[in-house]
This record gives sequence, structure tokens and C-alpha cells, in this order.
Amino acid sequence: MGLMTIGAFARAARLTPKALRLYDRVGLLVPAAVDPESGYRLYDPVQLPVARLVAQLRRLGMPLATVRAVCALEPPAAAAAIAAYWREVSADTAARARLATLLVDHLSEGGTTVSDLNSPVVLRCAAGCDTGLVRDSNEDNAYAGERLLVVADGMRGPGGAAASAAAVDALKPLGVVDVPAADLLTVLAGAVSDADRAVQGLATDADQPVTTVTALLFSGSRLAVVHVGDTRAYLLRGGELSLLTQDHTWVQAQVDQGRLDREQAATHPQRAVLVRALGGGRQVEADLALRTALPGDRYLLCSDGLSAVVDRADLRSALVAAATPQDTVRELIALARAEGAPDNVACVVADVVPA
Repeated sequence: MGLMTIGAFARAARLTPKALRLYDRVGLLVPAAVDPESGYRLYDPVQLPVARLVAQLRRLGMPLATVRAVCALEPPAAAAAIAAYWREVSADTAARARLATLLVDHLSEGGTTVSDLNSPVVLRCAAGCDTGLVRDSNEDNAYAGERLLVVADGMRGPGGAAASAAAVDALKPLGVVDVPAADLLTVLAGAVSDADRAVQGLATDADQPVTTVTALLFSGSRLAVVHVGDTRAYLLRGGELSLLTQDHTWVQAQVDQGRLDREQAATHPQRAVLVRALGGGRQVEADLALRTALPGDRYLLCSDGLSAVVDRADLRSALVAAATPQDTVRELIALARAEGAPDNVACVVADVVPA
């Protein structure tokens, strides 16, 4: 087969003549010959595999400089380079998705005024844990401080308690420093990564414990939420109870995909199977959100030992009652025990009050 015109080559390579002219100018895909009279570019059919690879890499969004480098590699090395590039793209996309979520959360708080944002607030809070009525050990952990609230639920063998404690201990230093509001998310995300490494460090030949974690870090009237697993954070505002986190469980993923409804999920035998946790061996992917705390807000953080056995309406009733955070924690644990408390129970209740 002889040389191909730019039009024929473009069709065969699934490129456009315009793209081929660009790739010629940058030295990425140089024609085999150029007609001396007409200036038409002519291509050799043996260039088609490279041209098709260029087309596919460009569809991935790969920059021209990177495409040139990949095309110069042997197939195994090129495959590794493409995989590395796509990991970077995925991480960047995830970061932008989190930023979009933060912006949506922030802008959706339509009732928040400038005076609300500037109102100094403090927390009145309490934490509690209970082994429950079935388990003979406690693997849950809870912490409540002036700036930081944390609940963690450890699992997978005898290291579960150590895993939840390690997660909370990794976050605790944030509660004694004044983190600027602009740095809340960055600082909290870094602390969760530290917690993940700490939990991974507990692994033995026979056991790899993991833990969930949900935490709120406050700076004035701003707060950051971080969440991994099926521990939960709720907000009671104006009498309405809303869930601030989404469970990272297999069952929740099936609900999100429309394969199960919420009623089926609530009784599914695999409802406690996690798809994300600290210490799982891969880089942890945490949900992060930025919110505004208003005077009168009441926050609840809890393990599934509470949320999975106590009806949401009963949770709301206990939180609405004008009791102190400590009394409310005791009431919530009593509700779990009244339902049989088949699992450990951990919860934190925090009230936002004017400074």
C-alpha cells in the first residue's frame, strides 16, 4: 500500500486533518512525506497504530507533552505510564468533586446570614460509651472537647478496640489548637490520613483491624465534617433532625444504585459490611464537608450500635428534649439498651451556644 493522503489517514486513525496538522507542528506525528508542489501531507500506513494510540490518549485528556513521552515508550512501560496518569486524574477529579460538594453545602445554607457567620459560639458537649447487652468487650470510642467531636467503631478481631482508640488519639491534638477556619478541611484531612496510618500500623500476621470514624472540628462558627464508614453525624436544627453523613456500606451502595430500597436495606443480612474504613490497606477516601454552626444547633455523633437499633423518631425525641448533653447521652444509651443493645454503643452530643 502506498502513502495515504491526510484525509484518508485521518479517517483511518479516527482523527481530524486539523488534529494531524497540529501533531505535525509539535513533532508528535510527522508525515512520511510532504508533496513539494501542493504541500499536502502524506502518511505511511505503518503510522496508523501510533496515530490511533495518540487519538485514544487525547480522548483521555492527556496533554500533548505526556502523549509524546508515552508514544516513545515500549508497550509495558507505556501501559505503566498511562496507569500512573489516570491515577493522577482520578485523584484530581475526586478532589474537585469534594470541593464542589463543599461549595454546594455552603451555598445551600440559604438561611445563614452574615451576622450568623460572625456570631461567636462555644460548645457544650458530652460523650459516652456502653458495651451493650450482648458483646463482652467494647470496641467503640468517643471523644468530646471544646473544638473537636469524634466517634470511632473498631472491628475485625481483638484489635478493634485498639484501632478505634488509635483513630481518636490521632485526631485529639486538633482539639487543643486553634485551627483557622480556612484551614479546617486541610488540617482534618491530614489528621485522618495520620489516623489511617496509625491503624494500619496495628496489623499483625493474623489480624488487620479497621475502624470507622466520624469527626467534627470547629473554628468559631465554622465546622468541618470528616467521615469514613458507618458511624454517623446528625444535626438537630429548628426541631428538624438531618443526617450529615452517608454510610459507606455495601447495602448503602446498593440503595444508591437502585438495587435495594431503604426498607430492604434496613434488614439486609449484609447491612454492616463496610466498603470504606481506616486501616483497610488502601489509601483512605474520606468524605469532607464544611458547614456553619448556629446558636441552638445540637449535634449527635454515634456508632451504628445506636443508629441501627433506635428508630430515628426516637433519636429526635431524645435530642429535642431540653436536657443537658450529658443527660441526653445517658438517655440515648438507655434507648439502645431498651432495644436489646446487640452492639457496642458510642455517642457524642454537643450544643452550640452563644459565646
